[in-house]
Amino acid sequence: MIPEIRKKFNSDFSEKIYQEYLDDLNSVLKHPTDFRVCETPLFLSRDLTSELIKACDDVIVQLQQEEFIKKSEAAIPEHLKVPNDFEHPLFFQIDFAITKNGEKFWPKLIELQAFPSLYGYQAYLNDVIRKHFDIPVGFHSYFSGLNKSTYRTLLTKTILGNHDPENVILLEIEPEKQKTRIDFAATEELTGVTTVCLSKIKKRGKKLFYVKDGKDIQVKRIYNRVIFDELERKNAKFDFDFKDEIDAEWAGHPNWFFKISKYSLPMLKGNYVPECYFLNEIDKYPENLNDFVLKPLFSFAGLGVDVEVTKEKLDAIENRSNYILQQKVDYAPLIDTPDGFSKVEIRMMFLWTNKYEGPVLVNNLIRTSKGKMMGVDFNKNKTWIGSSIAYHP
Repeated sequence: MIPEIRKKFNSDFSEKIYQEYLDDLNSVLKHPTDFRVCETPLFLSRDLTSELIKACDDVIVQLQQEEFIKKSEAAIPEHLKVPNDFEHPLFFQIDFAITKNGEKFWPKLIELQAFPSLYGYQAYLNDVIRKHFDIPVGFHSYFSGLNKSTYRTLLTKTILGNHDPENVILLEIEPEKQKTRIDFAATEELTGVTTVCLSKIKKRGKKLFYVKDGKDIQVKRIYNRVIFDELERKNAKFDFDFKDEIDAEWAGHPNWFFKISKYSLPMLKGNYVPECYFLNEIDKYPENLNDFVLKPLFSFAGLGVDVEVTKEKLDAIENRSNYILQQKVDYAPLIDTPDGFSKVEIRMMFLWTNKYEGPVLVNNLIRTSKGKMMGVDFNKNKTWIGSSIAYHP
């Protein structure tokens, strides 16, 4: 993207350096990466950085409108509503594809979520990249004037609230089996919380407990990483049900998983937003169906996404209210690599601790691809693809 930086990075690159980088990344925490790590970060130009921030601001203004907030309540399935909702999410991300608008690189909204992302791991990733690769002076992965120290302080405050780390847990289903387990390990290191499986939670009245060093420890705050569609798929019974009234705070209230999600996309408009419709609200399909992608509302990691939409497929869907039809986005060839250009999706990561100040842009992650979509299934036997981070001037 910045030719002189890209040329230098590529000429300095070697498989030996890359392997040493991976070995370090996979040993710095108690869990390794369980996903492909790209050979390179992205170096953003000043113009595209500015455009990405404008795009974020444009989306956030719409999300804070009273009409949007009112409509978002309908996104929560009645049987999954959790008590004691919070007035705004603590964790919030916006995913943009990098496209071309004429000769200019341009962010185009892909998805958004009010659910935690890799806030811990990205901090360690930045450290390890800088150890093995030459990152230009004056380029940063953090935003809003943050550095590793101030970012850690803000993230810790957001997750812990006013509680002792011992009384705060990162909650997940079988955390040791999750692809994001390296982030759980990073979060433990940065904040002092303990990762606990939902099956290990004990409930006594309204109080929750987990066992640590043979002792029952009361849970006073929950950093929730349980994804509802996985909870529904497993159909398992636990001592603690999300619908229970509990004497514990949520660090990221579960209702926001639904309220800001793919459900939000049809309600957003503007230069950074592709056309998007609820499938059950379409009277007549667009004539150019080839230019659209079908997405289930509540799934993670691209599950159920169909990039080859036909009238027959749409007609066969029974639960039409659970799907959106979104205009395809043409990703630009962005990163010049030894075997062709990689396409990029960037996640802009926010922490929202203060209602009146709004969400604060803190960090980012990128996913790179050379296939039809992001993800390993579409990038088999390809190199210079996978997960990384973007640096901006």
